[in-house]
Amino acid sequence: MDLNYSQEELSFRDEVRSWLEANLPQDLRDKMARYDHLSRDDLVRWHKILAKKGWVAPAWPKEWGGTGWNVVQRYIFEEELGYVGAPPLIPFGLTMCAAVLLQFGTDAQKKRFLPRIYDCDDFWCQGYSEPGSGSDLASLKTRAIREKEHYIVNGQKIWTTLAHYADWIFCLVRTDPSGEKRQEGISFLLMDMKSPGITVRPLILMDGAHEVNEVFFDDVKVPVENLVHQEGKGWTVAKYLLGYERMNTGRIGESKRQLAKLKKFAAPMMGDLRFRDRLSRLEVELMALEITNLRFLDRMRRTGQPPGADVSMLKIKGTGIQQGLTELMMQASDPSASDDFADAIRKRYLSMRKTTIYAGSNEIQRNIIAKMTLGL
Repeated sequence: MDLNYSQEELSFRDEVRSWLEANLPQDLRDKMARYDHLSRDDLVRWHKILAKKGWVAPAWPKEWGGTGWNVVQRYIFEEELGYVGAPPLIPFGLTMCAAVLLQFGTDAQKKRFLPRIYDCDDFWCQGYSEPGSGSDLASLKTRAIREKEHYIVNGQKIWTTLAHYADWIFCLVRTDPSGEKRQEGISFLLMDMKSPGITVRPLILMDGAHEVNEVFFDDVKVPVENLVHQEGKGWTVAKYLLGYERMNTGRIGESKRQLAKLKKFAAPMMGDLRFRDRLSRLEVELMALEITNLRFLDRMRRTGQPPGADVSMLKIKGTGIQQGLTELMMQASDPSASDDFADAIRKRYLSMRKTTIYAGSNEIQRNIIAKMTLGL
């Protein structure tokens, strides 16, 4: 096992870092530094800058616009994005839907959707969670009944991130309720958000932000050609997708940037031994998380296989570290301060409470590790 970067990989990191420093617009950099809300235009603008450079979809095959980078180079690129403070590349199209289409989609589906995802001509969201079916995703109830060349979809999704921005949504729906196992009879559909019968309602989070939504489907007609993979085999698609989703939840580069910011902001607190101990523990945990991530990368580099169930470790530890950093930032701030930055710190603290819940709650991730990795 080799956890060190080669000289070529270090040179690649320097190239990426220099380009990002020179090409990240200052107004977007400032918004990220202030924890400001990012509009759809902000997100699309940064996406298109990277697309023009040819760096927006490194993991894609070269024939569809990928860079040809190996798994370590892709990891370096993702972490440098976080470390420089770039706006997030929204994963629902680029990482999730694209990975599914490349693995399971027809040639017609790839030609129709992938170029528009690459150029961000279509903004995507994910329709997985439902009331009562969050981490227990296989209990979903949204129904899709086939009528000739369409599916008729009825049901509800919840906590749908950025659905109010989205042009398209990929959804898990139940096409056959008669299966002995709940994972049977689920299908994966692509749905145009402009379709009649789709209603999006905002859910305001405790930090005051409009980030997630309820999405309702009332007799929504979806063409049969928008079914990905086989009818009733959507659970196979969902499992494939979730491994890639959880590989990116560690956000090590972002946490490194926040740690450096915390050290600078909290300098007056360094005389407090308890505070300094908590900060040191978080820094050690972040270093250990990075080494764990590199272990996964080394395995993927050697085997060419996608991440397994044990990738859930990255999600558990990564989100815990993210929350810990915001807790220390809150502790170091003046609770009576009323300036914009102090308000932003409080909002970020509240916003980061959700990280241990999304992409499968950390409690569920521990169950996955116990069952699939430890055999308990």
